Amino acid sequence: MSTSDDTRIVSASRDIAAPADLLFDLIADPARQPEWDGNDNLTEAAPGQRVRAVGDVFTMTLTNSQVRENHITEFDEGRLIAWKPSPIGEPAPGHLWRWELAPLADGATRVTHTYDWTQLHDEQRLPRARATTADRLAASVDRLAARAEDR
Repeated sequence: MSTSDDTRIVSASRDIAAPADLLFDLIADPARQPEWDGNDNLTEAAPGQRVRAVGDVFTMTLTNSQVRENHITEFDEGRLIAWKPSPIGEPAPGHLWRWELAPLADGATRVTHTYDWTQLHDEQRLPRARATTADRLAASVDRLAARAEDR
């Protein structure tokens, strides 16, 4: 786990005893994300929004009942997915969520979850961004591991 105050990038990594494709399916299907969200910020996403490419957009309802569009900015099936959330119909305020998966020789996967708010300049959003710590990201990775390793 690491945090960089200068660059506003927080991350957490862990090796999970599950194949990358299974883990990626849990991440790339927004309807599954509330099951493992360590920020306890997600309520639900409609089924059928499985991400397949850069430029895809999925919507998610937050615990505060707000709905966010999530614009896919990085994508490599089974390996990398990143998105920038925004209020419906508005430009993204500048924060990004990224998941990187690296298959390991033993069939496990090294998972790295990153929250990057280097481009976030909306003063009202900064307290929430600062509260998104490496521990919260690690909680998401741990919950993802529990879901995948139970299968």
